[in-house]
Amino acid sequence: MSALREQRVRAAEYSGGISSAPIHRLALTLFQDLPLANDLLEFGPGKGHFIGELLTQGYRGAVTGADLLPRPPSLPESVRWIETDLNDPLPLPGQSFDAIVCMEVIAHLENPRALFREFSRLLRPNGALLLTMPNQESLRSLLGLFFGGHFATFRGIAYPALITALLRKDLERICDETGFHPPRFYYTDSGLVPKLHVSWQRLTLGLLKGRVFSDNLALVARKM
Repeated sequence: MSALREQRVRAAEYSGGISSAPIHRLALTLFQDLPLANDLLEFGPGKGHFIGELLTQGYRGAVTGADLLPRPPSLPESVRWIETDLNDPLPLPGQSFDAIVCMEVIAHLENPRALFREFSRLLRPNGALLLTMPNQESLRSLLGLFFGGHFATFRGIAYPALITALLRKDLERICDETGFHPPRFYYTDSGLVPKLHVSWQRLTLGLLKGRVFSDNLALVARKM
């Protein structure tokens, strides 16, 4: 295994292939507004928990998962699996999917614009992209930048697993440059207080929410 591939495998294993519960809940909620019973790609499904939940809820479309990690044994044979480096284009024809879900992957990859161009290639016209990532505009993240020189999620042992930090303006520009309509942003309403192992929401009985007090965000955009 090359040194670069070994580094990428370690980055994939760092997350354990599982998104946190608030991210998972938000993605499932937003997915209800995307095309159902059509061709779906989960880009970076890790251990397949999101796909498994969709199938449990009765999703009837064709499902493909693409990840650097091997196929999870829990997934049924009906799910197509592509084991590949997600920094590279997928070995699939253009306009293969009606929806793409990409949860907590873009921060691990080298070139966000190349990734969005690949999403645009793979989606059919008016296809939907649902993407989640760390929220760099939260209070916790900005305090990490001010006092520690980098956004909170990307400091310390997170590197080199997490390498690409993006702001909303970056994502808006990338969508515009790669053939997507302007994106809509949503927040997990779950965020940790700096230096404490407790959330803003627990401390304030759920009063503090939104961009400033959420550690992660979701983007939803339609292909032109």
